Amino acid sequence: MKSSAKKIELASVDDLFSTEESRQDEQLEKIQEIPLSELHPFKDHPFKVKDDDAMIETADSIKKYGVLVPAIARPLPDGGYELVAGHRRRRASELAGKETMPVIVRDLDDDAATIIMVDSNLQRENLLPSERAFAYKMKLEAIKHQGARTDLTSVQVEQKLSARDQVAKEAGERSGIQVMRYVRLTELIPELLDMVDTKKSNTQKQNTHGSNTDSIPFRETAAVIPPERKGRDAMSVTEIENYRELILEDIEYDCLKQRYPLYLDDLNEIVELLVETVCAKRKTTRISGADFPHEIVRSRFLKLDSSHIEFVMDCLQKNTTQVHNIKQYLLAVLFNAPTTMNNHYTSLVNHDMHAGGW
Repeated sequence: MKSSAKKIELASVDDLFSTEESRQDEQLEKIQEIPLSELHPFKDHPFKVKDDDAMIETADSIKKYGVLVPAIARPLPDGGYELVAGHRRRRASELAGKETMPVIVRDLDDDAATIIMVDSNLQRENLLPSERAFAYKMKLEAIKHQGARTDLTSVQVEQKLSARDQVAKEAGERSGIQVMRYVRLTELIPELLDMVDTKKSNTQKQNTHGSNTDSIPFRETAAVIPPERKGRDAMSVTEIENYRELILEDIEYDCLKQRYPLYLDDLNEIVELLVETVCAKRKTTRISGADFPHEIVRSRFLKLDSSHIEFVMDCLQKNTTQVHNIKQYLLAVLFNAPTTMNNHYTSLVNHDMHAGGW
């Protein structure tokens, strides 16, 4: 009979005499001094590292005091490390004549590393529009790949937080739409993107808040009085598709499809009407026989959610009056949904209570 003693593993002397505190301490992240030559830039790093006055000041500070805040890096498969946070500190250390810098090494996947890289740099002031644009795009893609819970719900407000709204909240932007405006800048050719950055740089002496985009020539704010252009040719195909994606996400289109399988044509007509109206360039839009400033109509349509679309679908199904102009009817119901929906449902409840003898 063969002995099974060989399978017995005895604890080492270190394990026998080490304490739980020391074992936990071994699991903590350690700051390491890593040669600059082994620290490589993050792939597609969107933030520029320039040898400007701020860089010279940082280098002078490192000469005197060293790097006070460690960088963050992750191991590369072929050796060395990929910087996640600390690209400017690495360059400043190089200018200061240093050979190493303090680094915290973490095992991070691509998506987690991207989010940390973006968040650590968005805190800087005077970021260029192109830097924010590519950073937001990378973080949005990382959140979607990561399968992050973007449907976290507040018990009080019961409002879902989309990926773009999550990015906006964490970056201090006004809304998720503002984030997508930045992302659309990534579609510009380099020459036009440089013009946007130059325009922003020229105004930063008067406007130092990094998230203010009033000087960026987005299509929505490029002119005080928009040109009188009607129809969906007012925007490029790419821009229209971007807005379609925003609208589909806002109204939770996939959920609505499952709820109204027999009325998909009606649902799709509503979506196309929203896209057409939002993307149109005109001074006014006629709603129920009255001309409203188009920007007001557009802004209200971009704030519609699934509950508003459910209200419109409910109105369509319960309407018994012949509608001669379905487009104008839908525009009116969509435009008035945020202000009439609650009163409509309240009146139905009151009716049911009286009819049922509650």
